[in-house]
Amino acid sequence: MSDLSTFLIPRGFRFGAAKAGVKASGRTDFALIVANTPASAAAVFTANRVTAAPLIVDKEHLRATAGKVRVAAINAGNANCAAGQAGLNAAHATCGAAAQVFSCRPEEVFPSSTGVIGVPLPAEKLIAALPGIAASLGDGPDHFRQVAQAIMTTDTVEKTAFAQIDVTGSDGVRRQVRIAALGKGAGMIHPQLVPHATMLVYVLTDAAIEPTVLDGYLRQAVEVSFNRISVDGDTSTNDTVLLLASGASSAAIGPGNTTFAAALTQVCTSLARQIVADGEGVTHVVELRIEGAASDSDALRVAKAIAHSPLVKTAWAGCDPNWGRLAAAIGYSGAQIDPDRFDISFGDLPICRNGGRAAEFDEARAHAYIEQREFSITIQLHQGTGSCLFWTTDLTVEYIHINADYST
Repeated sequence: MSDLSTFLIPRGFRFGAAKAGVKASGRTDFALIVANTPASAAAVFTANRVTAAPLIVDKEHLRATAGKVRVAAINAGNANCAAGQAGLNAAHATCGAAAQVFSCRPEEVFPSSTGVIGVPLPAEKLIAALPGIAASLGDGPDHFRQVAQAIMTTDTVEKTAFAQIDVTGSDGVRRQVRIAALGKGAGMIHPQLVPHATMLVYVLTDAAIEPTVLDGYLRQAVEVSFNRISVDGDTSTNDTVLLLASGASSAAIGPGNTTFAAALTQVCTSLARQIVADGEGVTHVVELRIEGAASDSDALRVAKAIAHSPLVKTAWAGCDPNWGRLAAAIGYSGAQIDPDRFDISFGDLPICRNGGRAAEFDEARAHAYIEQREFSITIQLHQGTGSCLFWTTDLTVEYIHINADYST
């Protein structure tokens, strides 16, 4: 989590949150991000075919406004998923009420929900809370943090990331641009965000960017950040990443601005790694470096096979350097491999060479290395130039306890 002094909030947005009574805990559970004027918007959503009602509404609204959003309305404690027409009605009712409060079109409201699936969303509680939040909105770090805290479910810490850059706009003038992101997610994390109730992410910038251009930047950043993490291999029904550009900095950015693209990717990657680090019951965070694959897609296949293997993940939980489980996952990944040519390293420690135990393998040193909270594993396939970075976790008894008791 960023220190409060590093909070760099993009201009043109206000924030607020309240206790609407959706969370059984009684904690803050309803938050708003409000653009002072309709902001350019781009979003990516879960690939799960069981899709929560707010995502259906979001897609309708983005089409209706040609990519403009005035209000993001986010509730925790209820996913508003698998609730049929009642779920859609609840999302629409919330948007209609927010539109009245903020004098905008209902289609300019972007609803999101996270929490338990299959329970009707009490929209009346959200609607009742709207005037109070509207009266308390602010544009400072404290207000920004209110939103980050309100959307948490099994998260143990709030998740935020920031960047400030100088960019040369399409008018040739150099101006300062800010990017900020907040999100939530701790379990049910294996986003497959496609043109890619658990991972919700809101990225804000004060750059002036048209929605179609913004969409290109978002997809590029998502592919190497949120699409490269997994806690448990489950893809949520509610996964959403929304990118809003207020234009308040007057820095007009067109396609191909490498400075902005790099900063956006940096912010998204930071938030993605924070989500992994806060995974349910996690005791180890693992960076997988897949190299020498026949293609980047093959590298990703290997990474996912390893990241989703219960045998591999439980070995990590026990700090057991059982590299044979990694070898098995590589073999069934579907990637092009030669079983006599791949290498495995734990950090700088040689573990496997040419598909067999490395001559230098030192089990005690390997065990000590993976006792660390964070460590890296490199897989060299010797098949080509494909590669990827992927972040995942171990699988512990605590994860089972959290999810066995979640809805009760």
